[in-house]
Amino acid sequence: MAPLGKPSTTRPSRQQQESIVPPTDTRTVVNADTLLEALLFLVPLAHLLLAPHTKVEESFNMQAAHDVLVYGVPWTGPSPRARLAAAYDHFAFPGAVPRTFLGAVLLAGLGQPLVALAPGGFAHAQTLVRGLLAAFNAGALLVFARGLREAHGVRVARWWMALLLTQFHVPFYASRTLPNMFAFGLVTLAMAFLLPKKDPRRALVRRRQAVALLVVAAAVFRAEVAILLAAVGAQLLYSGQMTPRGIAPVFAVAFVAALALSVPIDSYFWQKPLWPELWGFYYNAVLGSSSNWGTSPWHYYFTSALPRLLLNPLALPLVGLALYLPATAPAARRLVQPSLAFIAVYSLQPHKEARFIFYVVPPLTAAAALSADYIATRRRKSLVYALGTAALAVSVFASLAASAGMLLLSSLNYPGGDALAQLYALTADAVDPLPVTVPATSTSPSTITVHADVLTCMTGLTLFGQNRPGLPLALTGPHNHHNHQPASASAPPIYVFDKTEDKPDLKWPSFWKKMDYALMEDPMLPLGNWKVLGVVQGYDGIEVLKPGAKEPLDVEAAAATGPRQSHRVLGLGARVADVRRAVRKYTGGWWIGPRMSPRIHIMKRVKDGQYATS
Repeated sequence: MAPLGKPSTTRPSRQQQESIVPPTDTRTVVNADTLLEALLFLVPLAHLLLAPHTKVEESFNMQAAHDVLVYGVPWTGPSPRARLAAAYDHFAFPGAVPRTFLGAVLLAGLGQPLVALAPGGFAHAQTLVRGLLAAFNAGALLVFARGLREAHGVRVARWWMALLLTQFHVPFYASRTLPNMFAFGLVTLAMAFLLPKKDPRRALVRRRQAVALLVVAAAVFRAEVAILLAAVGAQLLYSGQMTPRGIAPVFAVAFVAALALSVPIDSYFWQKPLWPELWGFYYNAVLGSSSNWGTSPWHYYFTSALPRLLLNPLALPLVGLALYLPATAPAARRLVQPSLAFIAVYSLQPHKEARFIFYVVPPLTAAAALSADYIATRRRKSLVYALGTAALAVSVFASLAASAGMLLLSSLNYPGGDALAQLYALTADAVDPLPVTVPATSTSPSTITVHADVLTCMTGLTLFGQNRPGLPLALTGPHNHHNHQPASASAPPIYVFDKTEDKPDLKWPSFWKKMDYALMEDPMLPLGNWKVLGVVQGYDGIEVLKPGAKEPLDVEAAAATGPRQSHRVLGLGARVADVRRAVRKYTGGWWIGPRMSPRIHIMKRVKDGQYATS
């Protein structure tokens, strides 16, 4: 031992050196974890803001949330069925199978005060409603991250957040009102509750809660979660963590509670006795009708969907390594086995989509984080571990770049929403004057009638977008607009949208005479005298332009004949063209980026004695 007052010359062992933590590291760890946890919320929010529009798969819950917000719930009064049928969108567009209203009611109820307080009011209602769903799913991911930290340490939790945040699909879909994403938050919470706990009594309570959450998710939102529930239950029974007598009452109570929530609410909104998920299970699994939307080979989830969902090229090898290493294998098996069993059984269903297996992403990413931490903590012990750690770091940044690119391209794939925004911009100062028979002091607003075709409705046109003031037009009619808002000579116009799909109706000139504007994929379909004000483009793959190659718009103009020569590109397509031209100035004419193709034409009917303005 060194004399008192003199520094010791004995060097600590390598193990002691690695265990020494400088005083400043605590603050660094706290800041790093706080930042990563904040990013669990901020990254889905960024995806929401950069891709604010929706597609047809999300439409039921999106339209239902709008209707609940705008029309309320007519529990009392004369003929609730007539009021619902007159106002609610699902009576006109019920979809292939009925879906639960429970998620939409929750989003509308929680969103109502936010919409009332938000600057701009109802104009931002769709973003606020989607933001609530994103916050719920992000909160579930946060609970999972903290559970992982408690069970396996702060470094594993940090690797998990880094791997998850650099993926694309979970952050992108976190705010999308698919039934899968309502179930996703519940399943993620359940998986978090199944992670090991230090207190045995608390662990048992959490396991019961996990079983209950899986039951509710399966019974209310997505019936396929029952497969995952069965896999989790089998694992709990086999490991001795729960007994049949312990699981049965939890299952029964949760199942009855789920039905008590879903059946009355959905029976009311659909105006018939209904358990939506039972109907959906019968339609998709028993009748096999889901195959109408396409089929995939049995290995699709394993060979195509999972690699895309995890995105990082090292993710699946890391999962395999975690199952192989003795130090991580027990924990990895608890995370991986239920997920793989779920995918294997669900692969028997011919119709497959990647979103159907989103639930397995958090636990599989956790297994990858176990082996990532195993490699990184040994980076100083050998060159192999050092190179492995470097490869992990590179893969994370590469996944981040790929995810950002996928977000950019995906944001260009909603021409219907883009066309609606451009229509509003074009008509803001181009509203037809009131008829001469109306007194100059009239306070009645103008009405603009718009026909939207199928592609427009499928790629971004929602009731939130149609109804910017948030007025109950379906109940009151456009001419009663002044009853809901102080009227003035400058009252904004009311947009009335027609979504007729029947081709026989579209062949009558009298139909098109009722329309002022049209959003059309085929500009030749409207009958009568119409002028194309502009075209909205959509993503159509990746293009490579060499030096000297003409701009795509120049090529289209040179090849176009007839009215196509007057088309001008509006919206995101025009922005992409501006960026492409700017980039080519600095790259000697090279360009590698998104190819944009015409999707929706914004058209105005030329009325008798008038000229269309562009």
